[in-house]
Amino acid sequence: MGRVAIVTGGTRGIGRAICEKLRDEHGATVVANYAGNDDAARAFSQETGIATVKFDVGDHAAAQDGCRKVEAEHGPIDILVNNAGITRDGTLLKMDYDDWNEVMRINLGGCFNMAKALFPGMKDRGWGRIVNIGSINGQAGQYGQVNYAAAKSGIHGFTKALAQEGARFGITVNAIAPGYIDTDMVAAVPEPVLEKIVARIPVGRLGKAEEIARGVAFLCSEDAGFVTGSTMSINGGQHMY
Repeated sequence: MGRVAIVTGGTRGIGRAICEKLRDEHGATVVANYAGNDDAARAFSQETGIATVKFDVGDHAAAQDGCRKVEAEHGPIDILVNNAGITRDGTLLKMDYDDWNEVMRINLGGCFNMAKALFPGMKDRGWGRIVNIGSINGQAGQYGQVNYAAAKSGIHGFTKALAQEGARFGITVNAIAPGYIDTDMVAAVPEPVLEKIVARIPVGRLGKAEEIARGVAFLCSEDAGFVTGSTMSINGGQHMY
């Protein structure tokens, strides 16, 4: 394929699996964005050979500058995977404004900032792939996650609207809504709670990051040119609608 891809939050978990899949399956030049842990980013690059770039996707100016830096070093970016996200869980009664705002700023605002930076170039070149990582909890809601569920639900609406804008320019915009995936974030869930979660998944297990990555790889392919505005649910049957 030989295209340039950027994956936000790309150095661990689902993001890392996506980076490796785009490199291996599409032959893409992949750059992984990260926000904080320099040591982890260095280790990621040493282990995978994939370049990294550090900036806060929730900062509009930083996202613009970061994308320009990547394009200057690697070439025009034709594939964008908006994967970066955080949690600041708590019930509405206990959640303060900063917990709400930070999740919205990064999880949903990051999608806007990155698309704003890269959509014009995709339009000019007549080809682009944008994949936004939503969540089962943005589809079904989740107790104690009004901020996260709202942001992820917003991603699904953002995807459908931007897909309509991009279609005539050869840009597809899709989302993937993962269920509970065996990542560090899920591993932090207390064991008794995790057991109850798995009991509600019809296939009887957590998902794997590689299973999400395969979905992303398809949506970024030439074969997926007629798929846009879609949300692919990969959740083991936990939420069907």
